[in-house]
Amino acid sequence: MTPAAPLTASTAWQAPSRFALLLLALAAVLAFYPLYGEALFPGQHDYFLQKLTAIMILAMLAMSLDLLVGIGGMVSLGHAAFFGLGGYALALFGPEYEAANLWTTLPMTLGAVGLAALVIGALSIRTGGIYFIMITLAFGQMFYYVFNDADFAGGSDGTYIYVRPAVEVFGLKLVDLGDAVTFFYVVFAAMMGTYVFLRVLLASPFGKVLRGIGINPQRVRGVGYNPDAYKLVAFVIGAMLAGLAGYLSAAQFGFVNPSMMSWHHSGTVLVMVILGGLGTLHGAILGAFALEILHAVIEARTEHWLLVLGGLIIVMVLTLPKGIAGLLERLTSPRANRARTGHEDRGES
Repeated sequence: MTPAAPLTASTAWQAPSRFALLLLALAAVLAFYPLYGEALFPGQHDYFLQKLTAIMILAMLAMSLDLLVGIGGMVSLGHAAFFGLGGYALALFGPEYEAANLWTTLPMTLGAVGLAALVIGALSIRTGGIYFIMITLAFGQMFYYVFNDADFAGGSDGTYIYVRPAVEVFGLKLVDLGDAVTFFYVVFAAMMGTYVFLRVLLASPFGKVLRGIGINPQRVRGVGYNPDAYKLVAFVIGAMLAGLAGYLSAAQFGFVNPSMMSWHHSGTVLVMVILGGLGTLHGAILGAFALEILHAVIEARTEHWLLVLGGLIIVMVLTLPKGIAGLLERLTSPRANRARTGHEDRGES
């Protein structure tokens, strides 16, 4: 057996850089879509622009859940409650027939979601495993039924937001969120900002401890850290990011209803996280795009799309244990390229 080649500085740098370049290329393709979309999809550009905007919002929601599930080891089936709460906060805090002020309604929304998450998290993190799943599911359903029966929130029919929030300073409009392209770039910036924020957070001492808690909380407790405190902070941060996504979703569609809070929605986002690759953050983005694109393509071709989509997801999860992100990283690594080259050389000889 020949010894493995030593890991040099160049190979250590090269392996992740190819994958990073691929992610940057995909981000660039997405960012420049408004410039080439009409040429690529004549007559359907507006539809795809709106669809991509909605997927980016879901990607933000998936990243916020990945912080809990993939990093902190907290599997939540009530995460969509904070997404819906963010949407309802925009509808309730803003005026009915005028543009809400983003500078006031967004902080109020994040504050309300954060406060709710603080209370729910303080009770939920006392449990673990299946009990944590069940208690978050219970809280999520409580929110669902409260807003489903609340007259002030429109009941089961939901409520409308007639004008998108305004970004103004001293009466001067800085950004027109009513323009679809402008809103696309605002959401793109929010998605990338969420990704960068979480990457910086996870690279910090707090993030390293949180990763350790996700792997072995007892060992982390043994070296002097309080896992419950770290998990609570992560829970609140994840909820506030979900609330931000809900705020943007409500602004995009101008409508909120209790289904945004349902456990079905939480389950769908969890599938995105698992499909993309747990604990990677960029996997959550890839999973959101993959699931939504598969959904749209399959639904357009068969009325039994749920059955086909479900079967395809099962196959992908079984064959891709590290998700789509793991597959792409493996395909772009120099070791994989050398292995493929070796197979080809042996085939020729």
